[in-house]
Amino acid sequence: MFHKKSILLLNIMVSFTFLMAQTQKGKATFYSKRSTGARTASGERVHHDSMTCAHRTYPFGTLLRVTNPRNKKDVIVKVTDRGPFVRGRIIDLSYGAAKELDIIGQGVAMVTVQRIDSADIIRVPYRSKDKREFPELEFGISSGKDSFIDAWTRQQSINASKTKSQLTKQRNQSAIEDKKKQKQPSNTKIKKK
Repeated sequence: MFHKKSILLLNIMVSFTFLMAQTQKGKATFYSKRSTGARTASGERVHHDSMTCAHRTYPFGTLLRVTNPRNKKDVIVKVTDRGPFVRGRIIDLSYGAAKELDIIGQGVAMVTVQRIDSADIIRVPYRSKDKREFPELEFGISSGKDSFIDAWTRQQSINASKTKSQLTKQRNQSAIEDKKKQKQPSNTKIKKK
């Protein structure tokens, strides 16, 4: 019985490996630029110029060669997300990868997807081939300078100080008015005995 189970398991593993190695053909879409900063299913953040993709079955970190059969352009992307969950589509590309394949104008395009081993390539660019440099995003404890949150907090503090001084002036003004009302002579007379 144990022997049959191990043969069955081995057969399933070989079949699964074969399926993962084969080339897929289907429709590809891409993330919009507005998705920059969002977290993927793997926990990484999306950047529109990164060479990443979403695939339903490949493990996170898998490298895929995506080819546009119309112009024979190809890119190597890393799986960082799950999807697409639309029938007939096999991969969601980052905006940068879609731009390299020239499928931005089409929206949805036919592509071929092939898994590659990291030994087959020398270097995978994480960003597109543009010469522009992008700042690395760091999320940590604020230094207290030049931070949007800090600037907002300072502005709120200034607004709070102004409001406090205005309320103090109004309170003092109303107190002065109350004292003036008290000092005015009244029409009541005090009888002397």
